[in-house]
Amino acid sequence: MNSRHLHRLTAITVVGLTLMSCGGEDSSTESTPTTEGAISTEAPAVTEPAPDTSSTPDPAELANYYAAAGPYPVGVTTLELEAGNKVEIWYPAVAGTMGTDFYDVRDFVPDAIRALLTADVPAVYEYDAVRDAAMADGTYPVVLFSHGYSGIRLQSTFLTAHLASWGMVVVSPDHWSRDLFHVLSAPVGDRQSSIVELLASLDLISAENTLSGSIFEGRIDSSRVVAVGHSAGGGTIVGAAADDRIDGYVSLASGVGISSASTTTAPLTLPNKPSFFIAGALDGIISAQTSTKPSFEAVPAPSRLWIIDGVGHNGFDDFCTFGNGSGIIGVAIASGLGPLLEAQPQLKTLGEDGCVPPALDVNLGFPIIKHAVTSQIRFWFGDDAEAIGIGPEVADQYELAVEIVVRD
Repeated sequence: MNSRHLHRLTAITVVGLTLMSCGGEDSSTESTPTTEGAISTEAPAVTEPAPDTSSTPDPAELANYYAAAGPYPVGVTTLELEAGNKVEIWYPAVAGTMGTDFYDVRDFVPDAIRALLTADVPAVYEYDAVRDAAMADGTYPVVLFSHGYSGIRLQSTFLTAHLASWGMVVVSPDHWSRDLFHVLSAPVGDRQSSIVELLASLDLISAENTLSGSIFEGRIDSSRVVAVGHSAGGGTIVGAAADDRIDGYVSLASGVGISSASTTTAPLTLPNKPSFFIAGALDGIISAQTSTKPSFEAVPAPSRLWIIDGVGHNGFDDFCTFGNGSGIIGVAIASGLGPLLEAQPQLKTLGEDGCVPPALDVNLGFPIIKHAVTSQIRFWFGDDAEAIGIGPEVADQYELAVEIVVRD
């Protein structure tokens, strides 16, 4: 490869690895990323009950009630839509299941680019789950997850696996209009196609419920469905929420296209579904104050808004744990791409948003996000008679301050 072609390929790499933000939508040939895990250790199929939430803890306990892992071990498997999109699914596994799974973000780019990312820096996310483990007895509701621009279906495993530990089946497709592989090659489709992909994932898991021999046979409660989306995925879930099967949606670092500068009223097409908007106060990609908050104010009630201090755009995905804490951009810099990034500082800013100061360590925000999302969804699913610890009374109970607004 001559130097001109290498420089061009390097530039493409940097663009894709730094635009972990909003926008864009997605058929070309997809690479086959690898995810490996430990062998399952399975006990007899016994459903472990969720903890008793009939009594109300004091506010300090409320604030972190769902931050810790739930009563279920976690299983994970990969299925595929008819079009070929990979779909990651996390689910409650049988008691006694033990092991870990992981993914390497570099496995989700085209091979030619993967060959350039040679630095020995963290690019792997490991978590407690066992690939293809037996599923716990019982039936479980569904959470659909939609990733952001230049994201991947596994991008927020810190949250998706956590929800599975609390008795949910979490279904996350790759969106070819904006996933990392296609951003670096040829995006296919648009926002509408991402909505189709997300709803096709719901069709897929519903079909698995009646498929003989499936892990999910007889285990899926498709009458209870919630959607969660990050960044561009926030737009996807708002569109998908028009489907009668979806009961509500959680928008992470996103909005519905309404801004504080807008002179128009909210579109009449906004779904009449309960919603929860969570944003980072330091988000430089989608502003909490000028985008997320006006969106919260525009959608039908009931709706809830959390703005978390010290958190930026990538505080809602795993990616800031890579590159020695500087995110995917850190992987690029360690691989020798620093001079090119310095010449294009706007790209560096996009890739680091939420990963470097003034943003605080994402591990401070993760427990807050896990608790808030888990509590809200359990309430919507009817698992809790009231929402546990997500009202204004817990705003000062965290290491990071939280602005909380509720519209009933």
